[in-house]
Amino acid sequence: MDTETMKLRVARPTRSLAQVVRFYQEGLGFEVLGGFEDHAGFDGVMLGHRGAPYHLEFTVERGHAAPSAPSEENLLVFYIPERAAWEARVRRMQTAGFSPVRSRNPYWDVHGKTFEDPDGYRVVLYQRAWAL
Repeated sequence: MDTETMKLRVARPTRSLAQVVRFYQEGLGFEVLGGFEDHAGFDGVMLGHRGAPYHLEFTVERGHAAPSAPSEENLLVFYIPERAAWEARVRRMQTAGFSPVRSRNPYWDVHGKTFEDPDGYRVVLYQRAWAL
């Protein structure tokens, strides 16, 4: 597998496209990278950071209500090694009107803050370097 050229798209349905876009755009600083309307009955928006090897896609299927998050453990975890950068991102989320929630798994609360998007999916801003 060529990991140098491999890219990741995380795609999921949403009940409230505009509110989810606001959460990721205003709260996390993602950019709208693209979008579409009525593509075989689906509307969608792609969000991410230009040049990053990943982006998120949120879709609404016309005439269909998307389910909420199946559990509080459906997480996107962003590792932010520098404390000042982590604090700035947490502040940005709070300034945008999003308050941290207690993680179901207390591990994430030790060095992180968890935020819940309008569909109940959670994002962890974790103040540590990523390592396996």
